[in-house]
Amino acid sequence: MQGIILFLLLASTYLMIIAKRMPALIRSFRYQSLFLFLATLLAAFHEKQIELYLVAMMIIFLKVFLIPYFLNVTAKRIKVDENLGLFVNPQLSLVFALIFTYCSWVLSVNLGFGQGSLQSMAVTVAFSLIFNGAFLMISRMKAFTQVVGILVMENGIFLFASSVSGGMPFFAEIAVFFDVFVSVVIMGVFVFRINKLFTHIDVNKLSRLKG
Repeated sequence: MQGIILFLLLASTYLMIIAKRMPALIRSFRYQSLFLFLATLLAAFHEKQIELYLVAMMIIFLKVFLIPYFLNVTAKRIKVDENLGLFVNPQLSLVFALIFTYCSWVLSVNLGFGQGSLQSMAVTVAFSLIFNGAFLMISRMKAFTQVVGILVMENGIFLFASSVSGGMPFFAEIAVFFDVFVSVVIMGVFVFRINKLFTHIDVNKLSRLKG
């Protein structure tokens, strides 16, 4: 069961990589967060930790419902163009994503996680999420994608921490979730202000304002 959830986590990341429009990107992030919720719920069941059940509830509330809703509302409010504006086309982006996944597998093996074990698979998926989140941030033109990329990287960091240590201390997890939510709100406000001042959120155009 855990292997299937990890595969679905990886598949949802690939859907984000090949997405051309913002609704598809946000929807794929919602799917990824849902599978992360299921993985956390399964870990809570096996380890019988009440704290992990609470963290799972926070994931589904914040990352499956609240943050995607906030991103969709902000996008509609500023009437942003739904096209993401790709520096790298979807086909080549998927090739990069597969390369990142292979590199993640090599890295997990070199770090001493046994090949073929569930922990090795979880670490591989975690690193893949981190690398692909960073790739999303640098390969798309819209500022909204930078927000989603950071969220994907945070999902990967959480998966890695929970796979290696069996779950971070509860209060540390609460602090991370709070920081992420506040960061998304602040970024949404900045995106709104940037769009109001410059009538667009294309980071490629914004970079031309330098000097």
